[in-house]
Amino acid sequence: MPFQLDGLGGHSWNGTSRALWARLGGLDPRYSVSFLITLILVLGQARYGILGGYDRLATALGVCVATELALSRWLRGRFANVQSAYITGISLALLIKPRADLLWPFALGAFLAIASKYVLQYRGRHLWNPSNFAISLLVLLAPASVAILSHQWGNDLATNAVIWCFGLLIASRVRMLHVTLTYVACFVALALVRSSIVGGPLLAEIAPLTGPMYQLFIFFMITDPKTTVSTVRGRMIVAAAVAVAEAAIRLAGDYHVAALSALYPAPPILALAIVGPVANVIDLVLTPRPPLPLGEGERRSR
Repeated sequence: MPFQLDGLGGHSWNGTSRALWARLGGLDPRYSVSFLITLILVLGQARYGILGGYDRLATALGVCVATELALSRWLRGRFANVQSAYITGISLALLIKPRADLLWPFALGAFLAIASKYVLQYRGRHLWNPSNFAISLLVLLAPASVAILSHQWGNDLATNAVIWCFGLLIASRVRMLHVTLTYVACFVALALVRSSIVGGPLLAEIAPLTGPMYQLFIFFMITDPKTTVSTVRGRMIVAAAVAVAEAAIRLAGDYHVAALSALYPAPPILALAIVGPVANVIDLVLTPRPPLPLGEGERRSR
């Protein structure tokens, strides 16, 4: 009898776990992503003060949400869900590091990020991840005023373990784990290549993966469902291409190639800003348009 009770209890527990897992999988992915980015914000601020001031967070979040609501109402006739704006606002607050007391990069970056979703479109889809677009533009156009977060979690295994466990779990639930794992595998392999070329220690080449900037990149930017190509194989190819472009930028920096100096402050972010939109356009061109509803083509031709 105890055996039967244990078996029934185990069966009930497994059933409850599966039900909870299925329910989590049915949630809007943006809620899971919002949780993860909030976790990174809280841990990073508590341990390293990476925000640099709550006024920066308030500015980035406020402008992102206000711009999202205003543009969605104006252009689409309805107020959009602000989860995407929330994720973008926190990303900008964490990643943008301007000179002291400057708030305009957060306000301008937030406006550019959200506006890019509504303006820079092709066949109804925006081509850049919003925060990726805004940060890339600020770094390229105002390098004297804007830098990128460079902190690492260092040897704090617990912090890294928490971020990576939740990050991998959420990437799996939103069906983008293959993108994260492809990029990480390519990054490590290319770090080995760079180490052999420049003669630096391998661990120093791999270490950036333990930093919040790369964690935000691999869990949010490169896996953004709205700006990834349509097939699993295509997404893996794009992730590998971004890793190769990022490694090339870093290698060019090691050898002081002047022509690429503008890309050195943020190699992964700028690599994605170059490769991602090109891949999206190619994907959209190769993807056939869905057939129009009966009569719709005739109305459009008039």
